[in-house]
Amino acid sequence: MALPSIALPGTLLGPADKYLPGPGTHIHASQIYASIAGPVVSSKPSPAAPASTSTSKTAKAPKPLPLLSISRPAPADDNALGIIGNSGGGGTTILPEISSEVLGRITRLSPRFASLDILVVNSSVCREPFQGMIRREDVRLTEKDKVKIEESFRVGDLVRGVVISLGDQSNYYVSTGSNEFGVVMARSEAGNTMFPVSWREFGDPRTGGRERRKVAKPF
Repeated sequence: MALPSIALPGTLLGPADKYLPGPGTHIHASQIYASIAGPVVSSKPSPAAPASTSTSKTAKAPKPLPLLSISRPAPADDNALGIIGNSGGGGTTILPEISSEVLGRITRLSPRFASLDILVVNSSVCREPFQGMIRREDVRLTEKDKVKIEESFRVGDLVRGVVISLGDQSNYYVSTGSNEFGVVMARSEAGNTMFPVSWREFGDPRTGGRERRKVAKPF
């Protein structure tokens, strides 16, 4: 499996028996996943420490594993990576379009919709966030009348979705209806990073508690 050049939260990077998790990554089910968006960096392992005098000279030390990490590019490197935005200082403005896949952070909840800041558009990190909205009828494809926003998202969740309408002048309409869309990263009420345990629940590895979410299918 080749390493991706740029990852989004939830992107599978490689098995934990071949790499070590570094900054911007996490381990789930013996696999290393990206926790943030950015370029994927594989660092060469540091030289092994000298063996102890009590260790047999014939024993072979385990081979050091390369370190995987996600780094955010410096502003000067943005164009080289194809990451363009809408702030001052030159460059072309990137705008969400219908069918654009986006990554955003939930900022506000109401009974009828969830507001989010769109941070990534089609793998390009935005210099400044765009405002988006996930309406109750766009959370999932089935049993739409039974959807509860507070059981689908929480403020601070990272969500992957697709733009279905340019909306009004202040919001893009985003859908998480398909299986691959939904919450990709969430923290529990205790403040711990959770992992998905089903299509509608995340689990807290420390407390053992579970919380309802509209979970995105991992890559």
